[in-house]
Amino acid sequence: MSKSLSYLRGISGIALLGSAGAYYAHQWRQSTNPFTNSSQKHSASGNSKMTVDQKFETLFAVPMTCEGCVKDVSDSLYKVDGISKVEANLKEQMVRVEGTAPPSAIVATIEATGRDAILRGSGTSNSSAVSILETYAQLKEERDQVPDHQKNREVRGLARMVEVSKTVTLVDLTIRGVEPGTYRATIREYGNLAEGASSTGPVWKGDLTGQSDQKSQVRGELGNVEIGPDGRGSIFLDRPFQVWEVIGHAFVVSRQGETDGKPLENDDNTVVGVIARSAGMWDNDKTVCSCTGKTLWEERKDEVKNGML
Repeated sequence: MSKSLSYLRGISGIALLGSAGAYYAHQWRQSTNPFTNSSQKHSASGNSKMTVDQKFETLFAVPMTCEGCVKDVSDSLYKVDGISKVEANLKEQMVRVEGTAPPSAIVATIEATGRDAILRGSGTSNSSAVSILETYAQLKEERDQVPDHQKNREVRGLARMVEVSKTVTLVDLTIRGVEPGTYRATIREYGNLAEGASSTGPVWKGDLTGQSDQKSQVRGELGNVEIGPDGRGSIFLDRPFQVWEVIGHAFVVSRQGETDGKPLENDDNTVVGVIARSAGMWDNDKTVCSCTGKTLWEERKDEVKNGML
């Protein structure tokens, strides 16, 4: 079983989006928030296109103790390009955001106020997905000799997807810890990570499930993301597919060319993960795990210890 797949099966339901949603915000906590000042959108962190045209909703769990917290979080979010509506509920400890800003920008902005933020849902039911991206540079023989819970996960990226119509899905991709340069993001034909990126097959064409006017497109070609000198980059874009079409496929970010038709090689700068369903708005209202009795914040801390950071 691949590292990503075994991890996604083992993680509790309330922690999956919690760990994923907070992952990059914790990595960037000590950095300047790049999303509240338009002059920084193409900074050294490699931020590419960071707004889209279609609005969508996202829901976040945020610890707030008073109306001052509500105002602080709301005021900060309204400074982010693309956010049109913020509703913070002190009693429920939830913040609902509407607009065209990427979830990663929202999480980073909330974290910049000194509070944690966990993405609890986005879009409607069955319209969201997530992929945790890792390197598979370690030799397969070495990986096979180490139990899954002891493996160095080497998480380098996170891709969130939200379907906003029958023909458009938004992709919010963030990458860190790789060398500077231009990287290519693709969805692959298979979700087989037995050999990392090498076993994911060619780029997904989507011609079997696409509409008639999409048959000639290679819908798995998502675009390029620029990685800055600090090893970080992000991009937010829309693509012509539905979430159900890509569930179980692999998501790969690499700077390797594929003109020779050979499989991708696993190296320190190629990251891959399986695309899995995630919660829609209001689909995930649990605050305590029925299996462990832990709160979502305790679950998130456990997953951080297990390799999410």
